[in-house]
Amino acid sequence: MLILRTPTEMQQWSHLVNRSNRDIGFVPTMGALHEGHATLLEHSTKNNDVSVLSIFVNPTQFNVSEDFEKYPRTFENDLDIAKKKKIDVVYAPSVEAMYPSGLSVSISPGSASNGMEGAMRPGHFEGVTTVVTKLFHAVQPHRAYFGKKDYQQLAVIRQLVTDLNFPIEIVGIDTVREADGLALSSRNVRLTSSDRAAASSISEGLFAAQNHHLSGIHASTALADVVQKHILNTQKARIEYIEVCHPGNLQTITDTSDGAVICVAAWFGDVRLIDNMELQPVQR
Repeated sequence: MLILRTPTEMQQWSHLVNRSNRDIGFVPTMGALHEGHATLLEHSTKNNDVSVLSIFVNPTQFNVSEDFEKYPRTFENDLDIAKKKKIDVVYAPSVEAMYPSGLSVSISPGSASNGMEGAMRPGHFEGVTTVVTKLFHAVQPHRAYFGKKDYQQLAVIRQLVTDLNFPIEIVGIDTVREADGLALSSRNVRLTSSDRAAASSISEGLFAAQNHHLSGIHASTALADVVQKHILNTQKARIEYIEVCHPGNLQTITDTSDGAVICVAAWFGDVRLIDNMELQPVQR
């Protein structure tokens, strides 16, 4: 398994692979890998000739510098997981290698970045679209894998690839959950035991809303209320938003008959968690 540290090294390797007509799968991450990331790696290695994992904690997508400093760095453990999942290359550039002149050029995100995370974290998605563009140029993948837990991020990247004509297939992978339904996240380890127990209320509310949708209740406000009641019943949470959106452009909708996604952000103590649930179109 190779470890490459600069965009030039990564591009040189990718050029050689592309000249040999082999497909490159790519999983971009900020490290602190867990089973959710491992699932992405498995999809990449299964469906491509070679696979690249990037590990880069990107400072430009943190609108609070303290969050950047606190983000867990577990590089040696991440390498162990990469080896077990038979990753060919780990691309782990430094901040200086990625931004040698600072951030003088950035990529503006599209309309999918409006609201939710975009509203709560100003500048976040601009940092995401910029770093993903730089990673795509270095890795030159045929397919890139993203978890659906960060649903808005996935929608933003789909718009990026479509609008800027990247020849890359974006593959969204279903959220991996713990036994009680909590979506896997590097932030889960920061929860206290009582907050950890309460945090499963997010997925409980989302699955309950999904069942209501399947039973014929399609009013967005009614489904959002179901999620809200489950979370607030814990008396431990502070809800930041519950939005029922179109699954493609993430515009707010009032009826879920044609399909939807419910997106949630909530605080448990000083830990902010996000999750979502896709609702399938009603069969007519």
